[in-house]
Amino acid sequence: MMATDRTIRPPAFAGAFYPASPNRLQKDLETYLSQATPPEIANVRALVAPHAGYVYSGGVAAFAYKLLGEQPALPKRIYLLGPAHRVPFHGVAMTNFRAFKTPLGDHPLDTEKIQQLVASSKVCNTLSAPHTPEHCLEVHIPFIQTVCPSVPVVPMLFGQVDPVIVGKVLNKTLEPGDLIIVSSDLSHFHENEKAHTLDRQFLDALLAGDLAGVAHGEACGNAPAIALMTVAQQQGWEPHLLDYRTSGDVTGEMRQVVGYAAVAYAGKD
Repeated sequence: MMATDRTIRPPAFAGAFYPASPNRLQKDLETYLSQATPPEIANVRALVAPHAGYVYSGGVAAFAYKLLGEQPALPKRIYLLGPAHRVPFHGVAMTNFRAFKTPLGDHPLDTEKIQQLVASSKVCNTLSAPHTPEHCLEVHIPFIQTVCPSVPVVPMLFGQVDPVIVGKVLNKTLEPGDLIIVSSDLSHFHENEKAHTLDRQFLDALLAGDLAGVAHGEACGNAPAIALMTVAQQQGWEPHLLDYRTSGDVTGEMRQVVGYAAVAYAGKD
């Protein structure tokens, strides 16, 4: 029996949130990306995209990744930020894995940058355990593998932490060519019309740079979003809404829906 490489995080949600078959997964990704029609936006520096099952949110996420794939150059590295759903902890969990495995293969992590963040910041800690059962970062990796193959990822899982402090840490460590991706769904389990109202309030706050409004909004990734907004305010990045839908808009089941949005932040030319 072949030994497991413990330095590689195995997929936890292949076959659940997205297909376990490489051919089916690649075909679904190609379909989502081909159907996405984001506006032309230059100098994309950050994205917000959802992390639900692909049948619900894959089409929305594709707006962000289609736009990323249309940029003239690939990012140097990707900071992938998301909220911990399953394991409670304080700070930001950085991992000692060297790669995330999906049905499409192993995707590299920027282990040097991860070690630098842990060494230089009190809020970033080496905690691989919260990453193992977490879906919010994993579901983005197949999109990244398709659009940005071989671009290393710095996975940052948010526990109990001040997101403004994390944003300041990120702002100091960013290098030219780096990209930030925030993984977040919006409101959960409301009737579709109410979900649209709540999500519009959250997105209006996000687009206006209103940190307090985002903090009080109903989005599971509001902390990573605030960290991104803190960077954007320092860097002068401007947000643009690419797409918004609920699971009800996708499936027709309107009683208990989840909201999804894709947002791009553009830097100054």
